Amino acid sequence: MSETPKTGSSNTESPKADPASPTTSSGIPVELVYDAKSLAGFDAARELGAPGEFPFTRGIQPTMYRGRLWTMRQYAGMGDAEESNKRYKFLLAHGTKGLSVAFDLPTQIGYDSDDPMAMGEVGKVGVAIDSIEDMERLFEGIRLDAISTSMTINATASILLALYVAVARRAGAEVRRLSGTVQNDILKEYIARGTYIYPVRHAMRLVTDIFAWAAEEVPEWNTISISGYHMREAGCTAVQEVAFTLANGMTYVQAALDAGLDVDAFAPRLSFFFNAHNNLLEEVAKFRAARRMWARVMRERFGAKNPRSWMLRFHTQTAGSTLTAQQPENNIVRTTLQALAAVLGGTQSLHTNGFDEALALPTENAARIALRTQQILAHESGVAQTVDPLAGSYYVESLTDEIERRAEEYLAAIARFDASSKGGGGKYGMLRAIEQGYVQREIQNAAYAYQRDVDEKRAVVVGVNEFASGSDAEEAVVPLQRIDAALEQRQVERVRALRARRDAGVHAAALRGVEDAARGGENLMPRILRAVESYATVGEIANVLRGVFGEYRESVTV
Repeated sequence: MSETPKTGSSNTESPKADPASPTTSSGIPVELVYDAKSLAGFDAARELGAPGEFPFTRGIQPTMYRGRLWTMRQYAGMGDAEESNKRYKFLLAHGTKGLSVAFDLPTQIGYDSDDPMAMGEVGKVGVAIDSIEDMERLFEGIRLDAISTSMTINATASILLALYVAVARRAGAEVRRLSGTVQNDILKEYIARGTYIYPVRHAMRLVTDIFAWAAEEVPEWNTISISGYHMREAGCTAVQEVAFTLANGMTYVQAALDAGLDVDAFAPRLSFFFNAHNNLLEEVAKFRAARRMWARVMRERFGAKNPRSWMLRFHTQTAGSTLTAQQPENNIVRTTLQALAAVLGGTQSLHTNGFDEALALPTENAARIALRTQQILAHESGVAQTVDPLAGSYYVESLTDEIERRAEEYLAAIARFDASSKGGGGKYGMLRAIEQGYVQREIQNAAYAYQRDVDEKRAVVVGVNEFASGSDAEEAVVPLQRIDAALEQRQVERVRALRARRDAGVHAAALRGVEDAARGGENLMPRILRAVESYATVGEIANVLRGVFGEYRESVTV
């Protein structure tokens, strides 16, 4: 966001409306009035159908929230395992129905807390997890077979999922009843986020190994959360979010098929992760369009027969990139609008951001307000009482169709990146589009265009480029969450103590097993599970795989 303008007095006058025709955040022109002519040729039976039926435009369940409310899943993780465990118990006590784990950067990119690469980052943006002992501390006193857990982890997803299963085993939980999601979406890391480790095709092997192993061992687990969220945080539009997320999803499905998996064996456990921004009706239309498009892709392109394979099930998080450090209480209103869009769009689970997250990790008070926002929407607003309440709106249906049309144009462009390869037919166009920087450039261009609109006040950000406070004294003082500076050294000492007391022979044999599987074609998950149970650390396992696969080095030409 641009800096608060320096003004001598409070700016409280409303800006004049732009006489030019407005557009949505994706640049879709908005008409003054929508009527029946706006939907000329619209086939309600084909485009809408009934809730719970193909193409699922109106939602994946016939009763939606009357049957069960969305899962209120608050994302949390800070410092070490003990501190995060306290926050999880706080959230559970206040009514959250699912946990969502944030990991620190060293854990995300496969470095132990005592690695020089981890210095200064341990526990800063999430919880530090080095070993099975840390994972046990993280979930101490929480029944893993009685809750649903989402883990935002990608390059090291196989290791963290193995740690979760190993801890559940130790606690006597029935592993086949474990439910939750591992993000495991590596493609968006190359596009927008950067927490990758291995070259793309080796990373894709780890993704499909999780698909195959989890289908047999943890059948209730969602094996991937195909994420548009981070691309949207990087600046893409709503249309781009739909197109690039579905393109990534299609790439994963194709990779799994090429690995010999049956589409109906893994597709019902695929899930998605979307952002929710401020343009309320565009966001609702985005979710509806994505659901309809995915249903057709899975049935018509990939030949899935199971209706559950056609369903786009998704988690939503409100938009961190829209939160402002200026007038942070305004973020409560932004988050409420975004959460409402997700609910009206039919999300299966939802995280609402804390109002202070432009400044620091959320305090308990901010986390409580964020959760209460969901609870008020669920129990006081009335929006959960009927399915897809905006269906039939001339504007919403027109917008849904237009988002789908523009997203299909992107998908066609992406397919052409593979069309020249022998037998390619666009199957791996997204991989080549990423490798050649096409997707990254499209997002960068959209982000630049939006920031230019903010700077030139064509896009109003309340409290930033309009209605800004006249002085710092008018800004509220917000208490911030602080991470104990001594935490990093404590975590370093823990991982070193673990190495000193474990059985060196068992540990070394387990790591050799991981290396052998990596060099061959064996599914890596059983070997990784054995390694974490032998007290191998996240960094040690990741380093074994680095030794076999190498590391990815970005070489995008812009």
